Amino acid sequence: MFNSIGIPELAIVLLIVLIIFGPKRLPGLGRSLGAGMREFKDSVTGKGKDDKDEARAEQRAQVEKALGRPDGEATPLDGEVVSDRK
Repeated sequence: MFNSIGIPELAIVLLIVLIIFGPKRLPGLGRSLGAGMREFKDSVTGKGKDDKDEARAEQRAQVEKALGRPDGEATPLDGEVVSDRK
């Protein structure tokens, strides 16, 4: 399928992209495309999920400490889904 794409065809596609988006927007476009591909890959492989959970738990502990609450009396943060209320 991609055996027929050569240097001239690739140059034409890049020229069209340059004309449409302009030279100032190309770096941001590339960055956002790369970030989207990385996020998709991480969501498919499950990579980074544990890191986010650990970071959220650490952030929650810091909030609880700042509010002066003991560790056992944690209350839900804004936007957190609570399945069981006392």
